[in-house]
Parts: sequence; structure tokens; C-alpha cells
Amino acid sequence: MSGVRMGKGQETRTRILDAAQASVLAKGFGATSIEELIAETGLTKSGFFYHFRDKTELAKALLRRYIDEDEQVYDRIFGQARELTDDPLQVLLIGLKLLADLMGDLPKGHPGCLVATSCYYERLFDREVRAINAEAALLWRRRFRGMFDDIAAAYRPRDEVPLDELADMISTVLEGAIIMSKALDDPLSLKRQILALRGLVKAFFVPLPRD
Repeated sequence: MSGVRMGKGQETRTRILDAAQASVLAKGFGATSIEELIAETGLTKSGFFYHFRDKTELAKALLRRYIDEDEQVYDRIFGQARELTDDPLQVLLIGLKLLADLMGDLPKGHPGCLVATSCYYERLFDREVRAINAEAALLWRRRFRGMFDDIAAAYRPRDEVPLDELADMISTVLEGAIIMSKALDDPLSLKRQILALRGLVKAFFVPLPRD
């Protein structure tokens, strides 16, 4: 939080999480070792295990922090959109444009998604880690489903598509675009995919006739 200095213990915990996140996104959970993180952060083994009992506890903390940060970004972006218009469709469209611009401004592109990465390595983790992944997917579904519910009250969709599927599609495009941008070594691909999604959403809804 801006203007609040972290205590030494929190600073150390954050340093471990930062190092772990960079390593996991670069080479995966399986290839990230506790010994590597200890060397990277300059801690002793006892210092590391004071903060995280094992690698699974570290994974849980990483995922929860990532999800919280994503939620803060969405809150800020769509909050800004709601300050500009009361039209629910325009709120979503403006928010997607702001998100695209934010992703396009990242100098090296999006570093990657920890939720997607942990899904690839789910056999390494216990049920609680998998539950956190499911929780994130449902959290994002509820967020965007709520926005589509508001849109459906003022607009008619051009096709009969369940609103849950539309809500999931936003997360699906975002996660897939992150992978695509890395596969093609094209950081701006993520921005273009978000803008393409925005165009599809814009074309999908027709205003309801006014009484």
C-alpha cells in the first residue's frame, strides 16, 4: 500500500514471492526449487521455512497474491469506466479498451499467468491449490457475468449464447492471448486480442427498443 512501509518480515516474504513468481513464470513450478529461491534471496533455509512450510504453501501464497492483484486491476479499470458512463455495454467496452492499453504498455509484454501455469502442473499440488485455481475462474466468471447481466437488461444479444459462456470467454481470451504472445514473441498480440474481443462484444449486442 502506497505510503505504508512494510515490516522486515513482510519485506522478506515479498522478496521470496517475487523471486518465486519470476522463476515459475520462466520455467514452471516443477523446475523451481526451494534451494534456488534461498540462493536468489540470500536467506538461510530456516529463514525461508519460517515464511513457507513447503513448496505447496509457497504456491498457495503465490496464487492468492496473483488473484488479488488481478482483482485490483479489474476493480480500478472497470471503476474508471463506470465513472465515464452509465451504459452497461459501454462500461465493458471502455474497460476492455483500458485493459488493452495497459497490457500494450508493458515493456516486455505480460509476464504470464500463474493460474494457467499451475493448472499445467496440477499433479504437483494438493486439492487446496486446485481449489484456489477453481475459485479464481469462478471469481472472474461472476465478475463478468454480472456485467453481462446488466448489459442484457438494456441490449438484445444477436445469438442465444449462455451468459456464463460469454463471461468465461473473456478470461479464456485473456489467458490464451498471453500464451499466444509468448509463443509468437509478440508482446502486442495480447493488446490486439483484447481489442478484437472488444469488437466482437460490441457487435454482439443490439439496443432494446424503447417504449
